[in-house]
Amino acid sequence: MEDINYGMDRCDCTVIHEETVKHVRTKMPADENLYDLAELFKVFGDTTRIKILCALAESEMCVCDIAVLLNMTQSSISHQLRVLKQARLVRYRREGKVVYYSLDDDHVKQIFNLGLIHLNEM
Repeated sequence: MEDINYGMDRCDCTVIHEETVKHVRTKMPADENLYDLAELFKVFGDTTRIKILCALAESEMCVCDIAVLLNMTQSSISHQLRVLKQARLVRYRREGKVVYYSLDDDHVKQIFNLGLIHLNEM
């Protein structure tokens, strides 16, 4: 069966829309910022880290509690939390011998929620 939409997703024009290109070029962030953004989104590319962020969006938690919740070892949770800390997505506070983790700021929850909203639109 022939696909009637074949080729509809590519542009065959030879005219460059200079004004559009100039306008968009002025709005593009610096390459360094785009690189950093790509690295941030890579951190979201792991299911375990997504589960941790989901849990921390609901409540501040210690490593032990997150490990029980996700049925994983404390060591593996600590490793993922280290990645999330380096990306400035989570922060921690110490209370005696217990370290509690939470989302770094409200932006993290917004990114997470916008991703879910986008998925639910499909």
